[in-house]
Amino acid sequence: MKNTISIILLIMTALLSGNLFADEYDDAVYQLNRGEFKAAISLLEPLVEEGYAPAQYQLALIYKKGLGVRKDQQKAFELLTKAAEQNYPDAQFELANIYSEGKIVKKDLKKAFELTKKAAKKGLASAQYNLGVMYYNGTGVTQDDLQASKWYQKAADQNYALAQYNLALMYYDGKGVPHSTLMSYVWNIIAARNGYPDAVKSRDMDERKLSVEDIAKGREKADVIHKRIIRQAELKAKLANQKAY
Repeated sequence: MKNTISIILLIMTALLSGNLFADEYDDAVYQLNRGEFKAAISLLEPLVEEGYAPAQYQLALIYKKGLGVRKDQQKAFELLTKAAEQNYPDAQFELANIYSEGKIVKKDLKKAFELTKKAAKKGLASAQYNLGVMYYNGTGVTQDDLQASKWYQKAADQNYALAQYNLALMYYDGKGVPHSTLMSYVWNIIAARNGYPDAVKSRDMDERKLSVEDIAKGREKADVIHKRIIRQAELKAKLANQKAY
């Protein structure tokens, strides 16, 4: 009985601490967005001392960009590593990019791939897209069109325009997915709606190869998919807001 009570108290303490950290972190981000970098740093540093991953990530970006402090790439790298070790996806992805570039640390494409995959599995759309690119090009991993199309699809479903465009190309070329000019047209329509200029050209090229009936079918399908994506994004944002409060 005493053990059960102790466990409950520990959980309650952790939840209260997490909420407190989240509130202070939100205040820091607010100051950061206002350009009050010193104020943001003063709020972030205690959270970093407590090992709060979002704060570690945000302070790393501050040092990386030199916002209110002298640029310190090594400090940024250390903070990103700490946040990534706590499975914070934004930090994992940022760290993956550092390993890909090989400027701050020795280039390690396999490590970059592993970190990108971890972030992608956490649902980070930009990481899902990059993972698709890595599979497509065989960067840090064996080349695999099927896996590339799979991760493009996941990012495309989160309304990531570049992934939508690349998925259209996969359908057009029949790589990792069945060849389909119609589905290429569908995803180019959606990517074009999201403001990706190359998708406009590809959409028009697809349209010239389709019948009038298929054009109508493609536009209708694009409407259905895009509306579903928007609804899912709105629901995700709503759930995130509820969780925050």
